Amino acid sequence: MQYISLNNGIEMPMQGYGVFQITDAKQCEVCVSHALEAGYRMIDTAASYGNEEAVGRAIRQSDVPREELFITTKLWVQDAGYDSTLKAFDCSIQKLGLDYLDLYLIHQPFGDYYGAWRAMERLYEEGVLRAVGVSNFPPERIVDLCMNHKIRPAVNQIEIHPFFQQREALRVMKEYEVVPEAWGPLSEGQKDIFNHRILSKIASKHKKTTAQVILRWHLQRGIVAIPKTVHRERMEENISLDDFELTDREMEAIASMDIGHSEIIDPHCFCTAKQLNSIKIHE
Repeated sequence: MQYISLNNGIEMPMQGYGVFQITDAKQCEVCVSHALEAGYRMIDTAASYGNEEAVGRAIRQSDVPREELFITTKLWVQDAGYDSTLKAFDCSIQKLGLDYLDLYLIHQPFGDYYGAWRAMERLYEEGVLRAVGVSNFPPERIVDLCMNHKIRPAVNQIEIHPFFQQREALRVMKEYEVVPEAWGPLSEGQKDIFNHRILSKIASKHKKTTAQVILRWHLQRGIVAIPKTVHRERMEENISLDDFELTDREMEAIASMDIGHSEIIDPHCFCTAKQLNSIKIHE
């Protein structure tokens, strides 16, 4: 397992397991257990996923010591704000059955995320959070948050994959020492990515799967990746990346796949803001 140092000095695994859209509690619990057995030490969930309790059960049933794990969850838009963030954190940590979190993220740049950030700074200083960060924050929101608060985000979890490579966002994050973490690192399978001619050619050369090539590409760009799969054999494949390396020419070939925008979600559209602000995960 490769690790990356966050801006507060703690080490974060560069390969993790995400549980987005695994809504069945038993399936989620089994998948997290399999991921831990396969060697994953970072698990990524969120309050809005509705599976924190299942993740917590799998963690407690595992033989992996807590100090070896890196557990992330996220604050939903509905709970942004100082007091509501403190309450939401308590709820998440109780569902997970943990004494502390390794990383707590503001899930979306909507609502009173300034108030949320001040609450997260307090939790960080109290020692129940090892690191704080954000998710889906565009470059201008990252700069604004960094320039107006005492503690800078350690991580920004955003959509990154060969079709949407986020070069400007990565440049800004590097300037402010914010580690990029890719959600949807395999492009959620869109545009038939697993059979793309460039990736298939590279995979054939290295005797690897196209998914392994994509995830290796993330690692070589210094990007943390959290692929999701419910298949045990793919979990094992996705984490087996240390026995090959992409050449500069292969990295350049994958760079040519960038279309420069997302085809999964449009974060700049008013309808996206309206939709995300309308989602309520509790009464």
